[in-house]
Amino acid sequence: MSKKDNIYASQLEQVGSFNFDQKVVEVFPDMIKRSVPGYTAIIDGIGQLAKKYVQPNTVIYDLGCSLGAATLSIREAVNDESCTIKALDNSSAMIERCRLIQSGYNFSMPVEVVEADINDVEFKNASFVVLNFTLQFLPREQRQTLLDKLYQGLNKGGVLVLSEKLTMGSTGLDANIIDIHHDFKKDNGYSDMEIAQKRAALENVLIPDTREQHYQRFENAGFSQYDTWFQHYNFASFIAVK
Repeated sequence: MSKKDNIYASQLEQVGSFNFDQKVVEVFPDMIKRSVPGYTAIIDGIGQLAKKYVQPNTVIYDLGCSLGAATLSIREAVNDESCTIKALDNSSAMIERCRLIQSGYNFSMPVEVVEADINDVEFKNASFVVLNFTLQFLPREQRQTLLDKLYQGLNKGGVLVLSEKLTMGSTGLDANIIDIHHDFKKDNGYSDMEIAQKRAALENVLIPDTREQHYQRFENAGFSQYDTWFQHYNFASFIAVK
């Protein structure tokens, strides 16, 4: 069972950059549910989308898998032993815990949990790819290149599911939605100090894009169809079909 997230509950002399270390691993399920509006609905939805789009005898990629919540949702919904899920993350602490969690389930669909930089991976025979709040942590100049590679590795009819924190097109609207998101965190028990310190830690680490920027990348990569399938405040999930 995960511990309560109190990483930023005490005043820090200096707030370092956020990273997915052992401290974060220990509290991650609590942190993400209290911080990301609609997270559980997105995870459930990924399973349902996989049920619709995963093709037999193909590879499913969960990129930036953290503790493997999306992987579990897919394995539960599809459970096709002819497919393999490759769950990848560059955090050794996350990967170690993810392997332990995945080994506790007896699904027939095999899973490979791999520590890797997703920019270095060659994608082949893919029918379903998940980037669940992952792209936003990559430098902007790497994002289009990764989507291009994913498109090339997808089979025809294959799908990319991309979940991201968004920047609203209007500055005033963006500020108000950010305020509402902070209220969401307060309602979930975070103090003003925790919210402020976490925001400082994520500055220059999590860099969100507008919806239009995401759509342009889909277009540039060659996806024939794409749209928003879920949104709660400034957190959205997109589907793109090859």
